[in-house]
Amino acid sequence: MKRLLAAALAVTALSGFAQGYPGSKPISIVVPFAAGGPTDRVARDLAEAMRKTMGGGANFVVENVGGAGGTIGATKVARAAPDGHTLMLFHIGMASTPALYRKLQYKPLEDFEYLGLVNEVPMTLIGKPQLPANTYRDFEAYIRANSGKLNLAHAGLGSASHICGLMWQHAIKLNDAMTTIPFGGTAPAMNALVGGQVDVMCDQTTNTTGQIEGGRVKAFAVTTPKALSGHKLLKDYPSLQEMGLKDFNLTIWHGLYAPKGTPPAVLTQLNTAMKAALKDPAFIKKQEGLGAVVVTDKRMEPEAHKAFVAGEIAKLKPVIEAAGKFAD
Repeated sequence: MKRLLAAALAVTALSGFAQGYPGSKPISIVVPFAAGGPTDRVARDLAEAMRKTMGGGANFVVENVGGAGGTIGATKVARAAPDGHTLMLFHIGMASTPALYRKLQYKPLEDFEYLGLVNEVPMTLIGKPQLPANTYRDFEAYIRANSGKLNLAHAGLGSASHICGLMWQHAIKLNDAMTTIPFGGTAPAMNALVGGQVDVMCDQTTNTTGQIEGGRVKAFAVTTPKALSGHKLLKDYPSLQEMGLKDFNLTIWHGLYAPKGTPPAVLTQLNTAMKAALKDPAFIKKQEGLGAVVVTDKRMEPEAHKAFVAGEIAKLKPVIEAAGKFAD
């Protein structure tokens, strides 16, 4: 009898909590990267859209907790109070970190509540303007002819550019074709490429489109299964899959998460607000401006989102392990 009463009181407490949620306390969206990067921009756009769609005076703030490929911020969220006031927006690093880090302080599929996928961003393979190649075929031939002499830049262990570089080298069966040069973020990596200090980089359209348009880098291919025929700038570049790299398909997606144990009613409220935000014309326009595609399929739902990430973990694990480059 006492146990039944305790359970009933717990349900009543949770119900009352959910009805009063979010109250006057801000909802923090943790971005596990520095301010100003692509994930930060998506988070700020999403925070503004969810503020409108959630109602009830909801106030969203973005908190940047960078370092260690996003794992410091993710660990903080995994250990946060499961009260709906701490969320996280994380990209493909949610799926790559289990293979990259031997001593990961959290379990991606166990320590978080999944709220839904937000967007997907294509990647572009680019080179410094001084490279002699102008087509992907010539570019790959140049890489093979100069194996061991060129540098591949990325924005840090676990970054989107790091994962893309690993996958591409693995796909062309030249894991050691280039010396990998890590930088402390996307901006310094891109600056080095534009300045000719490094030779090659693979990064999100959110970072590369302006540089390509300005003629400051050379573009060779995109990482989607087919060419981006609807993109006014990138429509003329082939996909790596079309260039013979079988099943090469890499987009940098962003998903929304909460700490494990967040009350179901709160999760439902957050998911509803997120899905409404993804249909907001202002949010969609901002994402299109970043070169991102807003998710409209079943992956907006928690279960499908989690199944998708599980599939991405399985896809990335052998690629990363084949490269043999890990962190403690």
